[in-house]
Amino acid sequence: MADSIAARLPGSAPGSVLESVQKRPGMPSGARMPHQGAPMGPPGPPYGGSPAVRPGLPSPVMEPSRKRPAPSQQVQQQQQQQQQQQQQQAVQNRARNAKRRKMADKILPQRIRELVPESQAYMDLLAFERKLDQTIMRKRVDIQEALKRPMKQQKRKLRLYISNTFNPARPDADDSDGSIASWELRVEGKLLDDPGKQKKKFSSFFKSLVIELDKDLYGPDNHLVEWHRTPTTQETDGFQVKRPGDVSVRCTLLLMLDYQPPQFKLDPRLARLLGIHTQTRSCIIQALWQYVKTNKLQDSHDKEYINCDKYFQQIFDCPRLKFSEIPQRLTNLLLPPDPIVINHVISVDPNDQKKTACYDIDVEVEDPLKSQMSSFLLSTANQQEIASLDNKIHETIESINQLKIQRDFMLSFSRDPKGYIQDWLKSQSRDLKLMTDVVGNPEEERRAAFYHEPWSQEAVSRYFYCKVTKLLIKKKPISSSCWWFDLFLSLCGRSSREGRSWSRP
Repeated sequence: MADSIAARLPGSAPGSVLESVQKRPGMPSGARMPHQGAPMGPPGPPYGGSPAVRPGLPSPVMEPSRKRPAPSQQVQQQQQQQQQQQQQQAVQNRARNAKRRKMADKILPQRIRELVPESQAYMDLLAFERKLDQTIMRKRVDIQEALKRPMKQQKRKLRLYISNTFNPARPDADDSDGSIASWELRVEGKLLDDPGKQKKKFSSFFKSLVIELDKDLYGPDNHLVEWHRTPTTQETDGFQVKRPGDVSVRCTLLLMLDYQPPQFKLDPRLARLLGIHTQTRSCIIQALWQYVKTNKLQDSHDKEYINCDKYFQQIFDCPRLKFSEIPQRLTNLLLPPDPIVINHVISVDPNDQKKTACYDIDVEVEDPLKSQMSSFLLSTANQQEIASLDNKIHETIESINQLKIQRDFMLSFSRDPKGYIQDWLKSQSRDLKLMTDVVGNPEEERRAAFYHEPWSQEAVSRYFYCKVTKLLIKKKPISSSCWWFDLFLSLCGRSSREGRSWSRP
């Protein structure tokens, strides 16, 4: 019977007959029929080489030539560790690619460009986008490097307004505040010709503000009004001081500018030598180095040392010093800058209800370009829109690639249906072997002698046994003496009368 089955399948794809039989619908694995007059009954011990197993039977042992050798435990552990590492790396790569996909994912394949000539316009836009991205990235790097370097401060005029009002006592006032004469002092200011859209607060220009009133009038504990900047200070447009009094008061305003970067006042001797009164630390060191080069104070043999002249000896109190020691020695020669001192008279003359004094102060402000550069680097306004458009492009490219695969499939099938189906079956057979972890020998499987081995008889027996079992379950018991012959005819698709007339001419 195995010979007849093998003869009926001359054009079958490479592989075992058992695999072909198992793929038929309605045939569970593990069934077999008796062969060569063997009586009906449960199947005997399976032959080696049959991968089919009926439920309830022990698993058959596969031939070593058709099964991959089982790896040792140590090798399995190494493989598991490698798989875990690969999975972790894949997760990291997916997370990285989710934020930024490669430019190569946007490129259309050459075959698609040949099919659709209009796609060249898309490729031109893609090349232009690449150039634009490179230019923007280069400019961003240039801006970052420029922000790292100290930018030159711009000098501007800050106009300071100092005004005061007097509130005389009112005998008919109900509250205590109105019945006592008082005055109010206001200190405000603004930048002249400020082109910026966001106006800086007045307090942002100062580190501290002290108003000193007449000590004889307000006593030692109430004659000072102080404001000092802290990390949590809220900026304000002005300061206001209110005190009781009905006589004119002399006051002194001490304003300490908030220099950025910090500036220092030089020691008088060093200031006369360098011609600098107040400057930043870097400018002071640069002026010192310029003085050393101009007067040739650097040691000719050891460039690290400076030979002090009589002025340096008076200032640094040493005949010779290293250039690297200058920043440390400068610490004792740098003092806080002098505050701005303004004397003002708070008038309480009823005829002069309000007095305003104006003062112009030179302040240093940041270059407006720096704020624009910082805002450009921190701007994320268009990032979401760009990301969504990139996702749409990637989805469109993936859809085009899938459509190209479907087109190639249909085109190959229309040109050579038979050859394409055969190639497809071969591919499916290879995939099945990889999935079931079975390695076959194509050279043996293509020969007819391969299907005359015992495993083919086992496959046929299991197939017919399964069919008989199903029919016995569906039909009632047959009381004929030749019930097994009628059952065999029913498997063959004939009735018992047709079978008897066919078997007995």
